[in-house]
Amino acid sequence: MNLPTLLVIAKEPLPGRVKTRLTPAWTPRQAAALAEAALADTLRTIARVPAARRVLVLDGSPGPWLPAGFDVVPQTSGTLDERIAAAFTGCPPGPAVLVGMDTPQLTPELLTGITWDDTDAWFGPAADGGFWALGLRTPAGADHLVRGVPMSTPRTGSAQRRRLVDAGLAVRDLPVLRDVDTAEDAHLVGALCPAGSFFATALRALPGAVR
Repeated sequence: MNLPTLLVIAKEPLPGRVKTRLTPAWTPRQAAALAEAALADTLRTIARVPAARRVLVLDGSPGPWLPAGFDVVPQTSGTLDERIAAAFTGCPPGPAVLVGMDTPQLTPELLTGITWDDTDAWFGPAADGGFWALGLRTPAGADHLVRGVPMSTPRTGSAQRRRLVDAGLAVRDLPVLRDVDTAEDAHLVGALCPAGSFFATALRALPGAVR
């Protein structure tokens, strides 16, 4: 089995730096607590997926939410497309799969079915038009596959997938997941989180949350 490198690209969950669209529904500190819980859930899930290596590509410094078994590398400077491309090109030879920190409902089963026998790229579309996962059989080619894709728009996902197809890659799709960007997203995602989720627990503790 050709196990992939698993990458999580994330920001350190500090008030005022993460999940700013969750305010004013909640305070910056509460929004950061939700971001930390989402990141902790994501890392715990990735730790349960067979991998050659697990890497946190981090803007900031690691905290007590980081479990054992992850290498931590700093994000490069630049736009998000440039930082994603750099995360891939820094990988060792072999396939790599990158996910974000905004889908705490992610389960190991969504990633353990990834195979590379007849597939060059895996694409995980997000409900807001972006994407939550990107897998490449040959991550060294990420520069021309990712750089220049417009990020944080309703067409980001379609533009990224089109870039893969136009490069002649065989692309397979993962299920659509919702990112946590707004308070409405938080409630919808919290209802989908598995038992024991850090995110669902943190959400229930906030004012106005359904308990």
